[in-house]
Amino acid sequence: MIHHIDHIVLTTAHEEACIDFYTRVLGMQLESFIGGSPPVPRKAFLFGSQKINLHIQGKEFEPKADIPTPGSLDMCFIASCPLTEVIQRLQQEQWPVIEGPVIRTGARSKIRSVYVRDPDLNLIEISETI
Repeated sequence: MIHHIDHIVLTTAHEEACIDFYTRVLGMQLESFIGGSPPVPRKAFLFGSQKINLHIQGKEFEPKADIPTPGSLDMCFIASCPLTEVIQRLQQEQWPVIEGPVIRTGARSKIRSVYVRDPDLNLIEISETI
């Protein structure tokens, strides 16, 4: 019945720092748009054929998760480049790796991963398939 994920929603308590991390550090594209009912200004991070919609804590709009909480996500991204380049980019941006590289089991194959935290302390796993 389900084919793939279209988007997820990330709730942040630190809008500017969150935008900086996902755009500068991870290289995602920031999109601003009008959406919802009633229409309101929105933001999202685009990468590949996916996106992450952004909610600001205390300014969420309906419908939303029952208890939208910054720092409650654990997400894994497959990198578009070798993991060695990911690690170099993180070092260049002075973003600490909290674990890795380590071997994990991904959705379709074994993956090699590093872990970081975003400004809201969500756990972000960045991986390459092996």
